[in-house]
Amino acid sequence: MMRRLKPSATIARETMTSAIARPAPPAAASSAFVIGRRRRIAIWALIVCASIIGFVSILTTWVERQMLDNHAWENASTQVIQSKEVRTALSTYLVNQLYGSVDVAGSLEQQLPENLKQLADPIASALRQPATATAAAILARPRVQQLWINATTLAHDKLVNVLENKTGHGIDTGSGVVTVNLHAVVTELAAELGLPGKIVAQLPADTGVITVMRSDQLSAAQTGVRAIHILSAWLLVLVLAMFALAIYLARGARRTTLRNVGWAFIIIGLLVLVVRRWLGNYAVDELTSPSYNGSVHDVWLIGTSILGQVAAASILYGLFAVGAAVLAGPTRAAVALRRLIAPVLNHQPAMAAVAVAAVYLLLVLWGPTHALRKWWGILFFAALLAAGTVVLRRQTLAEFPDAGEPKPELAATPPHPG
Repeated sequence: MMRRLKPSATIARETMTSAIARPAPPAAASSAFVIGRRRRIAIWALIVCASIIGFVSILTTWVERQMLDNHAWENASTQVIQSKEVRTALSTYLVNQLYGSVDVAGSLEQQLPENLKQLADPIASALRQPATATAAAILARPRVQQLWINATTLAHDKLVNVLENKTGHGIDTGSGVVTVNLHAVVTELAAELGLPGKIVAQLPADTGVITVMRSDQLSAAQTGVRAIHILSAWLLVLVLAMFALAIYLARGARRTTLRNVGWAFIIIGLLVLVVRRWLGNYAVDELTSPSYNGSVHDVWLIGTSILGQVAAASILYGLFAVGAAVLAGPTRAAVALRRLIAPVLNHQPAMAAVAVAAVYLLLVLWGPTHALRKWWGILFFAALLAAGTVVLRRQTLAEFPDAGEPKPELAATPPHPG
């Protein structure tokens, strides 16, 4: 049997359809790839730069919140004096200061009988260790600890006034140095140690006077403090703006970019924790004598506690971002969870909003991070949570439009006649 030939008009139509359906030439595909590649480079550049700036922002925030904040310094001073290692080291230092400032052996020699004066030096040496133990016991008393806290807090407040160019009463910037006078603390401790009043009265006026910085360092320090005040406020804004711009530019891949931003927060936090530990170990091993290792380690941990808290908060925020990206992703668990919550999100949005708000209120009452204890942080994260809820509802409406809708009842079938 012979096959029928197609009409020429039909052949022409098929040829035209094939030509239209043919893929675009390689040049067009190459052009689209270049545009996408440039955008990806821009997005990654924003994420990397924001991560570097974020690391610097955490350091400036730590200095602002711990080193320049008098309330935080008072809390740190309280923890420092409550550390047994620190009290032991401090008692040794104070006794050394007293022995270095006063001729204890000479004072004892004057008080001993003539036949025992040669024992003054051995007795003075023998009294050093009991004096150190007594000093440590005295430093454990609440009243003496409060004396230490008040003195160090006042000294810190005066120092910050100098650094912020607000020199006030009690700060001496003369003689080419900036000093804080803790002579009263040393005198109080000397009296508590039971040293004779004559020895206490012989303490030089400069005992306990701490030189903080020289006058030629003051201008640079004041400039650094002004820079920290500015950077701690605006670097965080810049970081968030750069991350937001990266997510905005990633049209079609915003979920992946959000996940990458979350990982950036996690990496920043982990890096800060590593640097905190490395610097602490360096300070203990290289900058102090072995006898002070334990006390310096405790002081470092206390002095960088807020740095650790900020790093932990960065990791927590990153985990939330990664979790949000996973929830919106194609994994079986994520799809199953979206299917589970779709009926409430799609058809009872008010109830969903109340539930989300209640969970967020509990989180704010808990206040696990510094931002969640500040009004601007509470409003910022509330806005992010509301936006995320809206985006998730749009996704569930698109994926499961019929979830939760009542199924129509089947109409009764009339009996068949006959």
